Amino acid sequence: MAVTVRIPTPLQKLTNGVEEVESSSGSVMDIINDLDAKFPGIGERLAENGKVRRFVNIYVNEEDIRFLQAELTFINDGDEISIIPAIAGGSK
Repeated sequence: MAVTVRIPTPLQKLTNGVEEVESSSGSVMDIINDLDAKFPGIGERLAENGKVRRFVNIYVNEEDIRFLQAELTFINDGDEISIIPAIAGGSK
């Protein structure tokens, strides 16, 4: 069994339009590195210097990793990860 990673629409151009990909279990950074090996360029959009970028929200089984162990959060086989880019803007 593997980890399911949901890819947001803006990053699907890097995964050839695939919405969900699989990765091995490990820490959040291990999974980001695995995704980058499979889909070059995705890693730099998600993390920098071993930390998840501020404008990227990552959820494990619907729980925000910021309230767990952030990048060190261990992801088990069968878990689901959702990557959600932060959205800003609006009208006055």
